[in-house]
Amino acid sequence: MARDMSPVLKRCRALGLEPTFLGIDKKSNRNFARAGKKVSEYGLQLREKQKAKFIYGVLEKPFRNNFDKASKLKYGTTGENLMILLELRLDNVMFRLGYGRTRTEARQIVDHKHVLVNGKCVNIPSYQVKAGDVISIKEKCKSAQRYKDILEVTGGRTVPAWLEADHENLTGTVKEIPSRDQIDVPVNEMLIVELYSK
Repeated sequence: MARDMSPVLKRCRALGLEPTFLGIDKKSNRNFARAGKKVSEYGLQLREKQKAKFIYGVLEKPFRNNFDKASKLKYGTTGENLMILLELRLDNVMFRLGYGRTRTEARQIVDHKHVLVNGKCVNIPSYQVKAGDVISIKEKCKSAQRYKDILEVTGGRTVPAWLEADHENLTGTVKEIPSRDQIDVPVNEMLIVELYSK
């Protein structure tokens, strides 16, 4: 499985991102050298795309596929639909519920077949959840020390309004499909649409 192995804090600095959006509470003390340079319109559009790909941990091809799918949906704008599709990925939902410190860890948990969706084992991180889906950790994995450690870190994190988490039983429910204003990701999706529609 292909992965982006670039140093996280360095990448956050380059994209002007706060590491907290990735679930990392480290701070980078260095200033970014190119901060004063004027960025072209294409440069801005590219940066927004790279930001979205980096936050959700998606590589170019699946990102492009999501964009194509978003542009074919009958409701909403393409940019909003793209953000909603990325938000409904199973690895992201696990992260949002607080069952992974970072999206990368949530993806690993899904990969290792610890996750049930409506009682069925799903090990595809890009699986699209739907409204009403119940996501839970397998019974035999619930007692693992790993989840106690994760919840210790993520316990204070607020679960978005479109999800419902039961940390006692390590389950969560997708109450509804999120709207764009419920997604707290600092990405201007309109620039991504402009980039792809060139």
